[in-house]
Amino acid sequence: MTSADFAHTDRAEKNRREKALALARYTWNRGVTGAEVLAMSDDTRRRLARAADSHPPRTMETWAVVAQLLDEKTAWAQQHPDHPAATRTHPDEKIMWVKPPVRSWLE
Repeated sequence: MTSADFAHTDRAEKNRREKALALARYTWNRGVTGAEVLAMSDDTRRRLARAADSHPPRTMETWAVVAQLLDEKTAWAQQHPDHPAATRTHPDEKIMWVKPPVRSWLE
């Protein structure tokens, strides 16, 4: 009996893409970039997925797809700035996921 690699079946790819789309929609609306998602800690990504009403992905493969989708959406939004879908709905919530660099009080 051979063991099937479910993680790389067509069904798994479809599931991964669906989850990535949901995560990318939530994340994009908060102004988070693909690079920022990939730079997050595992714990932060898990909390982000839960906030998006999704089970956290088990592998980085899904997060890599999320990052790619975010980059594609950002490029599209720059080309179509007047389209309603190019407007982020919750950009003020970015700070919940990506902390700005700490500035020295001497500056």
